[in-house]
Amino acid sequence: MITHETWLAKLFNTYLAGLGNSILSLFHLTATDPKEPWADFIVMQLLVAFIMIVLFLILRSRLSVTKPGKLQHTFELVHGFVTEQAEDQVGHDGHHHIVLFETLFIFLLLANLIGIVPGFMSPTQAVYVPAGCALLAFLYYNFVGLAKHPGTYLKHFLGPIPVMAPLMIPIEIISHLARPLSLTIRLFANMYAGEQVTLVFLSLTYLFGPVVFMGLHVFVSMLQAYIFVLLTMMYVAGAVAEEH
Repeated sequence: MITHETWLAKLFNTYLAGLGNSILSLFHLTATDPKEPWADFIVMQLLVAFIMIVLFLILRSRLSVTKPGKLQHTFELVHGFVTEQAEDQVGHDGHHHIVLFETLFIFLLLANLIGIVPGFMSPTQAVYVPAGCALLAFLYYNFVGLAKHPGTYLKHFLGPIPVMAPLMIPIEIISHLARPLSLTIRLFANMYAGEQVTLVFLSLTYLFGPVVFMGLHVFVSMLQAYIFVLLTMMYVAGAVAEEH
């Protein structure tokens, strides 16, 4: 379990420890320390989800065709960018999956960037969060593949000709299982390393260094969110391809 460091996690553990232990008991789990059931990455995920909900509620209340505000412009840019990427990667089916793509992108972007705020940490530097997002992507693209090609999706595991099936089946299974592993390691390693480097230089310098490395952290955060979603799009594109 990750050490509790953020003030928000301490607040949760002080006032909501009972709730945390009750939630864990529903899954037949127990905290290492019952007094501290809330780990940093869990609290930070909840905070990111709360920020997303608040932003969407504010956006919905201020939607305007004639006088769009800055928040609407920002989300329109995000929507246009993700939609364009989805169309390039998935094709005409891209719009069917845009909700997942945009939600993943915004969640990962906010989760990566929140570590810049003093007193907070990026939940994506805990391996559980990238693994959860990768598992979601893995389950989703297999589900849509089966839904669109129920009779033929599983046949691609057999290979191009039946005689190759004994060889192709384990290769295809390993290949597909490697995808969530790759997504997890890439996001976790980059965010963990970036966070640690930023913390080190923050402790050594007080002006120029922090600005440079915070700028680098922002760039890495945006890049990793983009790469994660782009790869998810590619997996979905492969699953819904007409060749099946």
